[in-house]
Amino acid sequence: MVINCGSTNTRLYLIKDQAVISKNEIPVGVNSTAATGNNAALKEGIAAGFQQLLAQESLTLNDVCFAIASGIITSNLGLVEIPHLTAPVNIDDLATFARQYRDPAIFPIDIPVVFIPGIKNAAGKGGWEGITSLDLMRGAIGVLSRHKPALPCTIIELGSTTKLIHIDAQGRLAGNMTSLSGQVYAAVLKETFIGSSVKSAEPQPDCFSEQIADAAYRSVQQSGLLRTILLTRFIQFSLDTQPSERKLFCEAAMAADDMKLFADAQQQGFDLNSEMIFVGNAQRCHIYQHMMKNVLGLTRPTTLITARDEIDRLVVEGAGYIAARVELGPQG
Repeated sequence: MVINCGSTNTRLYLIKDQAVISKNEIPVGVNSTAATGNNAALKEGIAAGFQQLLAQESLTLNDVCFAIASGIITSNLGLVEIPHLTAPVNIDDLATFARQYRDPAIFPIDIPVVFIPGIKNAAGKGGWEGITSLDLMRGAIGVLSRHKPALPCTIIELGSTTKLIHIDAQGRLAGNMTSLSGQVYAAVLKETFIGSSVKSAEPQPDCFSEQIADAAYRSVQQSGLLRTILLTRFIQFSLDTQPSERKLFCEAAMAADDMKLFADAQQQGFDLNSEMIFVGNAQRCHIYQHMMKNVLGLTRPTTLITARDEIDRLVVEGAGYIAARVELGPQG
């Protein structure tokens, strides 16, 4: 079993002979811990999702050898806190420092669970002057083990957060830059009236327009992100537009603000003239590609990984790579 825990959702994958035979996505992540002050909802949600997955395949717990858990599940908001490794880190180091538990106080199912640690950037200047270099990361293992990109490279993950992950010439995870744009976007649509401006009575396909993306970028530069988000509603009543176009404008505003990540990344020593690998929603990938080319002048070869099944394979293969290098203890 592979458990991949994020901020808002957790995905569980049942694996047999290195193939995914079933999966289950549950709407609980570490944000529930942040909201309640304890991890009870996360623990119970993952345990219930685990049992549902077994029931789907008419299996019992005895049919599962062990679980391997990755993502923010190993943070102070997850099930067990594993100390971060300091970049640069070889992916084999993640296996070396992975920890195994079979403890109902940590995970209420009687099965050994291997927890993969996260990575933090090496500290730059001490104190408040150096805070822009700070970051934490998890992920990218599957891209390296499955796609074997030319090195160095930059992996851009577009999910609940936007992550720029630098892989150096030695294949080490050398650093990371993160923004909260995905979660902010979701919160804006859910908790403000902006959501009504991008929703349609009938499902509409995503659209892409360079004109709209460029307008969002100019607005963010001139008026800031918050004003630009609000313009999404004003556009609804002032221009002849469709909900999909307004959705694109709002998404592009988030991407425009994220372009600042690239400046921070370059200061951290990221080689942005190397191959770029995008992982995430196709619409967001196209927006970021466009802005990187037209705003930052980055024209290096890019690879897009946007299909949900392929993204799932990255998670599973990354976990499998670590699992193959971890020796289960006596309790397993």
